[in-house]
Amino acid sequence: MIHEEVNKAVEVLRKGGIILYPTDTVWGIGCDATNSEAVERIYRLKGSINKKGMIVLVDTPANVGRYIRHIPEVAYDLMELTDKPLTLILDGAVGVAENLIPEEGSLAVRVPDHEFCRSVVARLRRPLVSTSANFSGETTPTRFSEIAEGIKEGVDMVVDPRFEGNPTRKASSIMMIKEDGEFKILR
Repeated sequence: MIHEEVNKAVEVLRKGGIILYPTDTVWGIGCDATNSEAVERIYRLKGSINKKGMIVLVDTPANVGRYIRHIPEVAYDLMELTDKPLTLILDGAVGVAENLIPEEGSLAVRVPDHEFCRSVVARLRRPLVSTSANFSGETTPTRFSEIAEGIKEGVDMVVDPRFEGNPTRKASSIMMIKEDGEFKILR
């Protein structure tokens, strides 16, 4: 059953669509992170152009290297050792839509501990945008039932809530790591 839902989501994403989907933290709005038109659709839906509010999900720590020029070794260590959702902000973004990259050239990236998310990313073979399923400035919904109807209606596919799993219901921790290994905890 999960494979059918993954296949549907990937088909929508490959056509430039956006999806509403569960993650290991909260519900997210996503698209193919290499498709600038799809990224723009998410900004319009949320009523925001905050590039720092958008992260990308990849399926394995090894695949982070496809979208960051140089990854400090400590970043790999953190990805492998963490037991809680962790988003890393790394310098040197490459291979994603230009309108997803903030002026400083960084990229916020996370490897989710969620079967549906990892399956979609693996099948898509591209990173998946992940931003909270709310309008800009509003509270992040922690359950599907809290998501605004306008968000649900503004996407091309709503993933079946039964694939939610056991989310933390809170946003991931965020850590910025510079190329020299210097780091700063942001959340």
